[in-house]
Amino acid sequence: MSDITTISAEQRERVGKGSARAARRAGLVPAVIYGDKKEPLGINMSTREITKIVHQPGIFGRLLEIKVDGKKNTVLTRDIQFHPVSDTILHMDFLRVSGSVKVAVGVPVEFINEDICPALKIGGVLNVVRHEIELNCPATDIPEKIIIDLDGLKIGDSIHISAITLPDGVEPTITDRDFTVATLQSPGGGVKNEDEDTDGEETEEEATSE
Repeated sequence: MSDITTISAEQRERVGKGSARAARRAGLVPAVIYGDKKEPLGINMSTREITKIVHQPGIFGRLLEIKVDGKKNTVLTRDIQFHPVSDTILHMDFLRVSGSVKVAVGVPVEFINEDICPALKIGGVLNVVRHEIELNCPATDIPEKIIIDLDGLKIGDSIHISAITLPDGVEPTITDRDFTVATLQSPGGGVKNEDEDTDGEETEEEATSE
């Protein structure tokens, strides 16, 4: 489960473009918290604090706890608007979540045991088809990453979602096919697995001696 990051915010009394511009002039980022069958809540956050969090990996799959007037709001980031030139944050949208709700989030994939993978040891290439997998997860129990073990995999092998053990209560959003996450390939078509059978192939010397 990913860690919950806590942020302090203040409620915006007014909403609209004028209020948002005023917040940005004051060094704040305007945002809205919505969902969970409650009224939308307009807030302002410290630009410096939220910018640091936004630029950390996995912002859209990380739970945030936003404190507004002493009340805690557990949320997921749903949208970030950046300035087209300066790349500063102009506005953010947050979705309220609770433990009984499932949400679709992109969870990054991490590969382990590359150093002992048979395919990679003989010069093969790991072709990552999906660097993250979109999963339906309990809102308060989102995995930080999905780990895939490359030990024992050979050139020509494919890693499908069905071969990956997901945490309890977590399932892929794509359910109509066994999609590929990664493959082990030969870089130029000439690399073979160490135990691949070569019987029946003539060497150049054998062919010329006949």
